[in-house]
Amino acid sequence: MAVRLNAINFQSPRCHSFALPAIASLRSPKASTLHSGSKDVETVKKTFSPPRRIHVQVTHSMAPQKIEIFKAMEDWAENSILVHLKPIEKCWQPQDFLPDPASEEFHDQVKELRERTKEIPDDYFVVLVGDMITEEALPTYQTWINSFDGVRDETGASTTSWANWTRAWTAEENRHGDLLNKYLYLSGRVNMNQIEKSIQYLIGLGMDLRTENNPYLGFIYTSFRERAAFISLGNTAKLVREHGDFKLAQICSTIAADEKRHETAYTKIVEKLFEIDPDGTVLAFADMMKKKISMPAHLMYDGHDENLFDHFSAVAQRLGVYTAKDYADILEHLVKRWKVEKLTGLSAEGQKARDYVCGLPLKIRRLEKRAQTWSKQAARIPFSWIYDREVHHGIGQIDNKKEIVF
Repeated sequence: MAVRLNAINFQSPRCHSFALPAIASLRSPKASTLHSGSKDVETVKKTFSPPRRIHVQVTHSMAPQKIEIFKAMEDWAENSILVHLKPIEKCWQPQDFLPDPASEEFHDQVKELRERTKEIPDDYFVVLVGDMITEEALPTYQTWINSFDGVRDETGASTTSWANWTRAWTAEENRHGDLLNKYLYLSGRVNMNQIEKSIQYLIGLGMDLRTENNPYLGFIYTSFRERAAFISLGNTAKLVREHGDFKLAQICSTIAADEKRHETAYTKIVEKLFEIDPDGTVLAFADMMKKKISMPAHLMYDGHDENLFDHFSAVAQRLGVYTAKDYADILEHLVKRWKVEKLTGLSAEGQKARDYVCGLPLKIRRLEKRAQTWSKQAARIPFSWIYDREVHHGIGQIDNKKEIVF
């Protein structure tokens, strides 16, 4: 699930560019598109966490009668979504890619791993660590999906198709963080104590995605996110392969293949929603894109750098791991995949929402051209994950000291 999904942002990195619907807590997906421009946020300070700005959350925005849509989709989900899971006995496991601790050659295998990673630059490790930390916050993501009205696992062991999917998806995703964590640990190139603190901070801080317990918004978000993870990890695989670590490249490619399967499942869910409720679904799509698709780990913190996520994201942008172009490409892909341009019979608001999402990729591409200019003006930023060594983070100042952050 690890991806750099921060929005294109013309505000300070301290305040993420999400807009809060300042309205009542019970609304339909249609209503949720009406107030996306407001900016009600609050600064939260708890004894266990740093100050951070989050939105005053809207909750349970889906009209109660729409829950019946998801109940009616139960059999469809069993036949069309669960098929994208793999039987556990046929799944890869982290140990398949790691030195065998029971082998007499274990120490030699670790030594070989460390030799391979010696040639990988520090900024690549920043991206890998950020990916791994994001994957390790999996408890937050399962909790988040289980907040969706109509599809949650009500008992923790529910036999519904939606609950089976969520638990099995979580189990498949869990291997990603385990594998990257162990590989980075064995490399000797990173500060595991700081990384472990960052994981604990992130799980404690949660995330602020503004999906409103609404599966329309949530499944649109996951469709975007899983494709972004697939692209990001694929690009990372190419980069580490160029520096000679073919095993790490294989690891990234293998995880990317999982993300691709998961993307297929989530996009099929939204495709079905477009078939059943095109007006409500296109309004939710526009609402989610106005809020911007933000990385699940946008509240990451290491105990030192309150702008850690922005610095990490900028390194990924500069390296070409995940960029504004990728953001636009994903949106364009989803618009085409869901045949949004061809939607008919919409309400006036639905037509407006359709036109908005169809025109958005072009606007993002224009911003991406500007990003190519400022990303070359790279400052150097220390990262505690690599023992405070400095790397170019790629954020340049433009337009009255405002920054673009991806």
